Amino acid sequence: MKTVRIVLWAAVAVMAGVLGWLTYEVTGTQKQIAEAPFGVPFQLVAQTGQPITEKAFQEKPTALFFGFTHCPEVCPTTLFELNGWLHTVDPDGTRLNAYFVTVDPERDPPELLGRYVSNVSDRIIGISGAPDKIGEMVKGFRVYARKVPVDEKDPNGDYTMDHTASVFLLDKGGRFAGTISYGENPDTAKTKLQNLIKG
Repeated sequence: MKTVRIVLWAAVAVMAGVLGWLTYEVTGTQKQIAEAPFGVPFQLVAQTGQPITEKAFQEKPTALFFGFTHCPEVCPTTLFELNGWLHTVDPDGTRLNAYFVTVDPERDPPELLGRYVSNVSDRIIGISGAPDKIGEMVKGFRVYARKVPVDEKDPNGDYTMDHTASVFLLDKGGRFAGTISYGENPDTAKTKLQNLIKG
């Protein structure tokens, strides 16, 4: 009986050790994720034709939106609202960056994307690139984007895009700091941007 108790206590001690180690590993991994820049490294093209990488998202607090120029409502509305919020919370444009990444690079080359964004905002920079590179970035930033044929009987014809409609907020350093949902209360959205600037 004494031997059984010793074996049981030894097993409990081993299990406690294993659980402690697992807790340490999971906590450490979560901390690394929280401290690491959000998303993945990328090499794409800004609307000016100049190369742009993930480093651009780490220079200042950043508002980041994914969309496309053929978007009928969500994208133009979000760009218009975001532009207004930016001018309110950062009037001189020195404390906050904003980017619009196309999820439809086949129809949104940098020059066209630049014209589209510039018609709405002087504060938001468009980003495009090769479809495979955009696809890698979209996936790495955990953004949902999918082609949807306008006519289901003609899958190779005209299409639209389903995509994540939230604005991602990244702190200085590029770490995830929250989102602004589509249709969010404007005062709440501005408060989130102000808090992002304050860090």
